[in-house]
Amino acid sequence: MAKVITQETFDEVLKENVVEFSMTVEEAREETIKQFEAQGINLANIIKDLNLNPESGVPLLNESIEYLKSNLAEYESHEDAVRTHLATVIAESKLGVPHRVLASNLGAYELAVNQLENEVANKELLGLLVQTANAIIHKQPDIFNPKSLQVITRLLMTETNVAIVCDLLRWLQKTCILHEMNRHLIMDDELCLKQLKMLLDHDANEIVKNVCLLFRYLILDDDIRVEFGKAHEHARTLATETLADITKLLFKYKSDQDLICELLLTIASLTVRNEFCQVVEDAGGIKFIMDAMVEYCDSIKLIREACKLLKALAGNDTVKIHIIQNGAAPLLESALNRHKDNEVFARHALACVATLVLRDKNNSKALFETGIAETIVQTMKIHPQSKIVQRNGAWSIRNMVSRSREQCDAFLSHGVEDVLNQALTDHPTIAHDIKSALRDLGCKVHLNEEWKARSDIQIKHDE
Repeated sequence: MAKVITQETFDEVLKENVVEFSMTVEEAREETIKQFEAQGINLANIIKDLNLNPESGVPLLNESIEYLKSNLAEYESHEDAVRTHLATVIAESKLGVPHRVLASNLGAYELAVNQLENEVANKELLGLLVQTANAIIHKQPDIFNPKSLQVITRLLMTETNVAIVCDLLRWLQKTCILHEMNRHLIMDDELCLKQLKMLLDHDANEIVKNVCLLFRYLILDDDIRVEFGKAHEHARTLATETLADITKLLFKYKSDQDLICELLLTIASLTVRNEFCQVVEDAGGIKFIMDAMVEYCDSIKLIREACKLLKALAGNDTVKIHIIQNGAAPLLESALNRHKDNEVFARHALACVATLVLRDKNNSKALFETGIAETIVQTMKIHPQSKIVQRNGAWSIRNMVSRSREQCDAFLSHGVEDVLNQALTDHPTIAHDIKSALRDLGCKVHLNEEWKARSDIQIKHDE
């Protein structure tokens, strides 16, 4: 069994080499590591790259936290020193997860939250404390607790500084990643949700952007420790409360491309039920998307997010019809033709087309008349190694021709059969999707019999 030591033991020996033997920090570190390894000690659990005070040999992180524990409450008397030590904790915490875990174990996170629990009149100190908590909690959401949420909610209700409000929202965002229980904690706090909804009306674009990002984090389902998450329930709750308001914000911020992208992505993420598609349409969502696709036709990012949202809205059969009636067909063909070299965009555009024409002959006809058949085939030819592009392209072709056989000749004239057969060879994992497209195009395709019943007992029929 390997021998191990604590971080404190390693730090003490390192300090001794610096102070007692007048070594430089790097010499002391190298010597300390050699000493322990010579004794057969496994240092895998030790943070060996902590920054040290060259005079005392003590890690800067430890030194700063100890100082803050003694003097943070009396900030006015040690203003410059407290700012410096908080900045040190923030900088050290950003070096890696082990440093953040150590800072938390030394009590830095709890210290910051306890100080924030009181009224902090000095804005600079308030900002540094929020940044400290932010830096420490990154990728270790387990340290978040109800007291933290109470502090954040109170500050969101009272704080007017845009930078601090954004940091508070980022604090909440980080607590949601890989932690289902934290998401439950936030979603169950009605006061917090009410305040978040109010922040959607804030004049600062950055705050609105961070609220949207937080909403998307709240509907994640990424915690492997939980068998069944509540991502759908959370999305439904947020959509019921905010979906119409977020959709209307599109018109308010129509000149800010980055914020439009955030809003479109958030709306698509929250549109998880049939009735929510109708809510977005009633709030003017489809009209805005059509206008945006014309105005920002060269913005791949914005058009991509528009395709994602159109795909989500097409989950409602009635809304799907209205999307095409509002002129989406020529815009989609134009966008795909213009940006077909971009693989990521091609994936989403083809998925959008596949969803819009699914089980809808009229939509299929409208898209076909724009000449999209050739564009789809050309896109698949450009990205032969992209499995997702080939799969989504096959879906689009199958859904278009399955109820409109007259379109088959057009697709075949553009060489779609060779493209699909090549995809069948290159990407065997999507063979079912490729073969479905070939079958509906009327091409020759070998369909495997996946299962056949066999029995050693033969039943004899009496004549």
